[in-house]
Amino acid sequence: MGCPCEIQIEGVDAIAAHAAATRARAEIDRLNAKYSHYLQDSLLAQLELSAAEADVEVDEETANLLDFAAALHVQSEGLFDITAGVLTRLWDAQSERLPDAHEVERARAHVGWGLVDWRRPWLRLKAPGMHLDLGGIVKEYAADRAAAICRSAGIEHGVVDLGGDLAIIGAHVDGSVWRVGIKDPGDPARAIAQIEVAAGGLATSGDYERALVVDGKRYSHILDPRSGLPVESFASVSVVGPSCLVAGAASTLAMLLGSEAGARYLAELGLAYLCVERNGRVHGCFA
Repeated sequence: MGCPCEIQIEGVDAIAAHAAATRARAEIDRLNAKYSHYLQDSLLAQLELSAAEADVEVDEETANLLDFAAALHVQSEGLFDITAGVLTRLWDAQSERLPDAHEVERARAHVGWGLVDWRRPWLRLKAPGMHLDLGGIVKEYAADRAAAICRSAGIEHGVVDLGGDLAIIGAHVDGSVWRVGIKDPGDPARAIAQIEVAAGGLATSGDYERALVVDGKRYSHILDPRSGLPVESFASVSVVGPSCLVAGAASTLAMLLGSEAGARYLAELGLAYLCVERNGRVHGCFA
């Protein structure tokens, strides 16, 4: 998943905890191998090659994720777009250089949900060289799946943490909720706030760990697919939802919308959230 991952389990002996955690980790590894944006032998990479030449029938799990991505594309009026994979690679923090305007324009020719012919379960990519990026939903989906596997193994108390995106298995043994520290974007080694999560999931979107930094200026890895450029938005957005997948989608959309529109979107959504502005100001709603 390209991030620190942890599973905490309470209320059972070490043997039962290890067995459940092993099954959960195997599921996370499966999803990473299947949908990684970076592995050349992933199912996603194979799908891109095949779907560029002919209609390809996808499995039910992939179809569900594509349906979810399509719904988010509509809800965000085109801001959430899994076809932005070419742009994601262009602005990768490891590149240590800014792409020029010509590179961005060339990449944009391969971006756009309108270039996807999706008729469940059949997929066709209309432009050669397209790259799908499910990074905005798969990590959160994997956290939910891992938590579900633990519960199916009889685990009632615990949490799955994939790089700060959490899926609650169940409350602490004593019935208390999980208290989650939200990283300070200006100093990720410390917490700037704390959120209580009783069930469901929590996800955080931000650019403080994956931003491209050139000549002291930070460029977000969260991109506007319409312009091909990084968004100017919150430093981070954390959302609590009925699942980690829903929380992750909401936090990502809020980041894509920008501070003003994103704040309105979160207020209308009705979920608990916390935003950290660029100036360090913290605000949110936990009603």
